[in-house]
Amino acid sequence: MLEAGTFSAAARIRRLTQPTLGRHIDQLERQLGAPLFLRSPRGLVATDLALAFRPHLADMAAAAEAATRDASGVASGEGGVVRVTVSEVVGIEVVPAMLARFRDKHPGISVELTLNNKSEDLTRRDADVAIRMTRPTQNSLVARKVGDLKLCFHATPEYLARHGIPKDFDELQTHSLIGFDRVFPELVNELSIGKPITRDLFSYRTDNDVAQLAAIRAGIGIGVCQVKLGRAAGLVPVMPDVFSFELPIWICMHETLRGSPRMRLMFDHLAAELAAFSAEG
Repeated sequence: MLEAGTFSAAARIRRLTQPTLGRHIDQLERQLGAPLFLRSPRGLVATDLALAFRPHLADMAAAAEAATRDASGVASGEGGVVRVTVSEVVGIEVVPAMLARFRDKHPGISVELTLNNKSEDLTRRDADVAIRMTRPTQNSLVARKVGDLKLCFHATPEYLARHGIPKDFDELQTHSLIGFDRVFPELVNELSIGKPITRDLFSYRTDNDVAQLAAIRAGIGIGVCQVKLGRAAGLVPVMPDVFSFELPIWICMHETLRGSPRMRLMFDHLAAELAAFSAEG
């Protein structure tokens, strides 16, 4: 209910009838002695009591999903499910071909892919295997650095033919720059372009990394993307000797999964594939 917003939507998600779900909610409210949801003209509104349950319910949901994945592996012998989490751009532009090759080798293993620029909690088993662009800090994780991704400014040849190629940061700021809107990555604080990096610097703003890459490809302006992706898209590096940076590629999983054959197969496969991808770059 907290996620769905309505009884009917929640019932569909849980594969229950609306009256059955309603009875479950009524029973829980009687046990707690207080309402969980209040009806309003805009629909159901969660009470403070319901909101207090949110983190616990998230833990329970993650544990239940992990248990289902683990049970599927036991039931199917060498098969089962592996849930992989990765950032949006890497998950859309880089990983699919790698997972296709994994499925060719191991057709009995089902793959679930979640795209999230925020690190999923592997200790809570929100995912089984993670590809991260920052060094993991949790001691309970098995982690391996497999390479680095280089990024710099890029634009289309057509955009640069119309507007010229900037040679320094002063000239760069006269161009149409593609960047963030409301959510700035922590990495921004470590970069320097000769002035503070704020949203006002950008004339085309979106917090979605994939949308930023699409905007660069469309010729809207100059933006930052992976060098290898830029090359594949026919983009031109802009001021690569003046401004560039690298992101480390880490493969992680919880240490309790190291004995699972399918988890190890996925971990090792992605480690090898991403190491080769990084080396080619």
